[in-house]
Amino acid sequence: MNNNHATISKMHDMRMHGMARAFQTTLETGMHSQFTLDELLSHLIDAEWDDRHFRKRERLRKTANFRYQASFEELDFTLNRNLDKNHMLRFSDCGWVKEHQDILITGPTGVGKSFIGSALGNLACDHGFKVYYQIAGRLLGSLKAAKKDGTYLKTLPKILKNDVLILEDFGLSPFDEEGRLALLDILEDRHGRKSTIFLSQLPVASWHGIIGDSTIADAIMDRIVYGAFRIELQGESIRKKMYRNK
Repeated sequence: MNNNHATISKMHDMRMHGMARAFQTTLETGMHSQFTLDELLSHLIDAEWDDRHFRKRERLRKTANFRYQASFEELDFTLNRNLDKNHMLRFSDCGWVKEHQDILITGPTGVGKSFIGSALGNLACDHGFKVYYQIAGRLLGSLKAAKKDGTYLKTLPKILKNDVLILEDFGLSPFDEEGRLALLDILEDRHGRKSTIFLSQLPVASWHGIIGDSTIADAIMDRIVYGAFRIELQGESIRKKMYRNK
């Protein structure tokens, strides 16, 4: 028994917490006597793998800064908002992240763009991808501030490290020259290398004009639109409908 306690202590010292808990449980329940050596080893390794996967997923979710802790299973396809279930299920294996493809989600306020974006982001975390969720205007504002304090070139690589970047309220804040160039820098880095999800109340057809400066807008739209998946939501605000039904 003392040897078992020492073994468990060493497991914790090596940060094998899942394995230590599983071994402790098998000893306390007497299950260890029912396992062959191979089965016990397999059981302990599975427990450690599950524990590490869970802790990594929770760490990724915490740093992602999601607006909603939404799961893919919580998506409601019964609402009349042009959200196709078969279309969404194609995203469930996160192949779009592996292939570095973008997703454009547009629609009026309150139809669930942020929830869907958060659900896709959480799904990416489940698959071990690093995700960052931010309001577009705030991200561009932080980059403009970084230019002023000399940290701009250090900030861009930090954004690139995220496998999925989710930009909420894209196009809602006006673009100035610095904002346009910062956006172009982000997309130039990410295009074909990482995935970006754009959430916008405005139809994609209006983005070029909102960005302004046709030359820069052409370059930005070229990196956003071609090859991207589109989800064009319609209908009444879900929040308004829920409030009315109370």
